Amino acid sequence: MQRTMTMQARKKDTRDKIELGGLIVKAGLRYEKRALLLGALIELNRRLTLDESERTRLTAIGAEAFGNDGE
Repeated sequence: MQRTMTMQARKKDTRDKIELGGLIVKAGLRYEKRALLLGALIELNRRLTLDESERTRLTAIGAEAFGNDGE
């Protein structure tokens, strides 16, 4: 039973990582250096904790990008 739960958790974790990688590709950042991507994400996290309007603005941009894909 525990082994099944562990396998399910690992599969979910793997799927989450694949989806997050897909977001990098969708944003057009596939060929950027990993250090740049990580730095940008860290900076984004800092900004989002300080500015709720920035969160709202970026969410709208992302929702529009998903909408343009038919997702």
